[in-house]
Amino acid sequence: MHKKKSLGQHFLNNKDLLGAVVDAATITKRDTVVEIGPGEGTLTEVLLERGAKVVALEKDTRLIELLKNKFKGQDFKVIEGDALEYEPEFKKYKVVGNVPYYITGGLFKKFLTSKQQPSTLVFLVQKEVAERIAREKKESILSLSVKAYGTPKYIKTVPAGAFVPPPKVDSAILLVSEISRKHFKNKAHEEKFFELVKKAFGSKRKMLRSTLGIDSSKRPEDLTLPEWLDLASL
Repeated sequence: MHKKKSLGQHFLNNKDLLGAVVDAATITKRDTVVEIGPGEGTLTEVLLERGAKVVALEKDTRLIELLKNKFKGQDFKVIEGDALEYEPEFKKYKVVGNVPYYITGGLFKKFLTSKQQPSTLVFLVQKEVAERIAREKKESILSLSVKAYGTPKYIKTVPAGAFVPPPKVDSAILLVSEISRKHFKNKAHEEKFFELVKKAFGSKRKMLRSTLGIDSSKRPEDLTLPEWLDLASL
């Protein structure tokens, strides 16, 4: 099937790499998994083999019937539509997906801040994004936003050549586990945290004494998550 550039479609068919994605999510029998962008169903197949119940979100109309026929009679449901507009209906579930690069940040926000948060999230994302979130010492809005809700871990690099068609850059499997709102005292604390982070990173080259009016010569990227949470408590 011709891949749509507008949807950022790069399909992964390598069984070992697909297995690594599912392993990272520690999928067990009877897990409910929301899969983002199943494409032609290669990752879906591995999830179902592990005994998961799969609810797939697919925006490409052309793939809906293909997926329905391929997994007919299995514990599988496909919903046509934009994953960014989906409202999770489960109390306990995991999110897995080979996600389009251009909506990576939106998908993190969608599921991590959802009223019904997943317990675990595993995305195939641009390698640089995965490194920024899980490996770099300096923080960013994205890394702090992910760490505020869960524990990120860089699992494995996936070379561009493993995809069809190959993207211009390598990807990586990124795990976010232990997802919750445990870092926040209440809704007001959560809102103030993001308000401060956005304000400070809006002028990230400036010292915090200039942007937030606090006695610090540090720049936003130098503050750790606990320090940001403390600031939001003041």
